[in-house]
Amino acid sequence: MNKTWLIIQREYTTRVKNKRFLLVTFLMPLLMMGLIFGSAYLSTTGTEHRKIAVIDPNGFIKSSLKNTSQIEFAFPENVDTSNYYSKGFTDIIILPNFDKKEKTNYILRSKKSMGLLLQNSIGDKINSAIEDQMLQEAGIKQNVLDSIHKASQFAELKAYEDKGNESKESNAGLAMGIGYASGFLIYITLFIYGTMVMRGVMEEKTNRIAEVIISSVKPFELMLGKIIGIGAVGLTQFILWIVLITTLTSVGMGLLPADLQHQVTTLQQSNGQMGAAGMAQASESAMRIYNMQHTIATANWPLILSCFVFYFLGGYLFYSALFAAVGSVVNEDPQDAQSLVFPITMPIIFSYIITNMVTQNPNTPLAFWASIIPLSSPMVMMARVAYGVPSAVSYWELGLSMSLLIAGFLFTTWLSGKIYRTGILMYGKKVNWKTMIKWAFTKQF
Repeated sequence: MNKTWLIIQREYTTRVKNKRFLLVTFLMPLLMMGLIFGSAYLSTTGTEHRKIAVIDPNGFIKSSLKNTSQIEFAFPENVDTSNYYSKGFTDIIILPNFDKKEKTNYILRSKKSMGLLLQNSIGDKINSAIEDQMLQEAGIKQNVLDSIHKASQFAELKAYEDKGNESKESNAGLAMGIGYASGFLIYITLFIYGTMVMRGVMEEKTNRIAEVIISSVKPFELMLGKIIGIGAVGLTQFILWIVLITTLTSVGMGLLPADLQHQVTTLQQSNGQMGAAGMAQASESAMRIYNMQHTIATANWPLILSCFVFYFLGGYLFYSALFAAVGSVVNEDPQDAQSLVFPITMPIIFSYIITNMVTQNPNTPLAFWASIIPLSSPMVMMARVAYGVPSAVSYWELGLSMSLLIAGFLFTTWLSGKIYRTGILMYGKKVNWKTMIKWAFTKQF
């Protein structure tokens, strides 16, 4: 065990002191923050603007179609499909006389294709205009409709999780984001650090360093030391990222104007209930910051972070043992590694695909089984845990998933250990999975 600890120390210190590790660790939070703010900026400035000519023989559409930041509607005369582009319009909509008794189609003509979201938005606006016209014909005046539309926007959904006699506010959007981000991080790390283990074993084998090390260390101890050492590097990197992102966020909040900080503090103290006068004094920026902080606070962060650490380590240990086994049987040809790694990477990819589905539907039978089976549970269970325990995931499900993942890690470590012991000292022979399984289940002396 002492020799295994020395190997863990060697793998950990050599990688942590590496300049590339330090560069990635300290630059990644800055890149992440820049990506978030850059995406938000581009989403507001990089939108497409369309000027649309509308040919309407009905007469009532004009009063109902409202312009937006992306769409400008116009009802010009002497414009048709042959000259709309030369008149300065990007698109033209030709509406028929709506019979209101049977379904009909209208035509959108464009020089450049329009995105699906914009098409759906235009369709919704025209259908809403038709609905308003039908309500007016039924005796409801336009000013009454406008007041109803405006007044009906006062309701806002608040979701709560019932826990015994207590209820806690929850947020499905936040849960979906946390689940997706957690699954994506585990997905990336399984590839990065699993491949790192495999390449480390391959290098030691091809350079004949493994022969020297194995003269004083058992092959299983060597494999276990490399896996745990590299896993500790990954965990260290994640912890540093969390600390740095939290620090950058706190510093950013401290740089806000004092008046804005005071408004946010007032909103926090009143739990967002400042009354009409107070809400009028609070700026839109203060409300956004408060809403963001309030939404983030609805998550059970101690549970989420502890589960993330467990499933990150469990998933890494489960798969990295298999990556180490592949590295031990590969010789100089990298193509051999690619063919042998394929059966390992496919479950990881399928797990990520399932995770994307589970972030939207966390309680389906697929979500349950995928969060229990060790092959997929590291990613899928994190997508479900984000929605709450025990509201989305019962305690027995979480316990069963963790137990099976531990058992799965022990099995893959045992399996890979037997393959590793034979493959690390074998040269000049191409090996396939059939041979590797034979080594694993054949009694060795």
